Amino acid sequence: MNRNTASRRTVLALAATAATVALLPAAAQAQAPAWPVKPIRFVVPFGPGGANDIVARAVAEATAKQLGQPIIIENKPGAGSMLGADLVAKSAPDGYTFLAPAAGVITNAMIKSRMPYKEDDLVPVVMMAVSPSVIVVPAGSPIKDLKGLIAASKNGPGLNFSTAGTGSTPHFVAEMLKLKAGAKLQIIPFKSGSEGMAAVAGAQVDATSEASPVVLPMIKGGKLIPVASTWNRRIAALPDLPTAEEQGFKDIVIGHWSGVFAPKGTPDAILDKLNAAVNVALKSSELRAKLIPMAIDPTGGSREDFRKFLAAEKARLAPLAKAAQMKED
Repeated sequence: MNRNTASRRTVLALAATAATVALLPAAAQAQAPAWPVKPIRFVVPFGPGGANDIVARAVAEATAKQLGQPIIIENKPGAGSMLGADLVAKSAPDGYTFLAPAAGVITNAMIKSRMPYKEDDLVPVVMMAVSPSVIVVPAGSPIKDLKGLIAASKNGPGLNFSTAGTGSTPHFVAEMLKLKAGAKLQIIPFKSGSEGMAAVAGAQVDATSEASPVVLPMIKGGKLIPVASTWNRRIAALPDLPTAEEQGFKDIVIGHWSGVFAPKGTPDAILDKLNAAVNVALKSSELRAKLIPMAIDPTGGSREDFRKFLAAEKARLAPLAKAAQMKED
């Protein structure tokens, strides 16, 4: 073997080695396990049994079938949903911890003087469902519709209206009724929507507004009278109940929506995969048969759809919170 041949072989060997080294990251990436490889956690920032908890559990079960890993629900109530939100905002962005909140995730910043995390620390992934808000009065009340409620509120000292605390969806409904429809209401805050609803059923409070799956059993049980829903269409489980808009009050629109958020920095590929899995789950006849009879409207949509919805809600609700001078409890 001459010196030139040996040199040529050495060069070829070095080139082959360099090519192999260059391919190693790609090969390692190709062999990396695809997400998810272990159980996923959905943190619900409320106690069990509420509208968000009901939706999160139903959607998580159906989505887990799509992903091949269980989705565990962890209830973390407190501080107007901020305890759970803060936990997720500060969790590792590895695709195994998500938040399943309600409107408080955007309205808390409107009424709180300080937040333990930045708003953009939580990234919207997908809208799960909307539970339309239903305005209700006690079973023995003479009020039968929204016009009757507003007219009754203008007599004497007005009506008492229970809420689930400052900035809650019932609170926004009450302020809409006051500012947009001229109702005279004394707002009575309770620790939860269930407590406020029980006070109305016991005729201790004149009216309230609560999520459709929460009030539906009491409506069907004859303990509450529904006077209006506050979403943009009628509720399938209460087809005879007109919306506030149908009764002439087009600005009384709000719902108890439920979505999924991730910690900032979670890879887009994971967010896209979870979004797709939730959308498939929401279209399944099994999940729809579970949610719709409970007066829950499966929604879904892209990540961008959800982002646009949130932006529109912020633009719509922030001026209302300011006009009503909503402040943290």
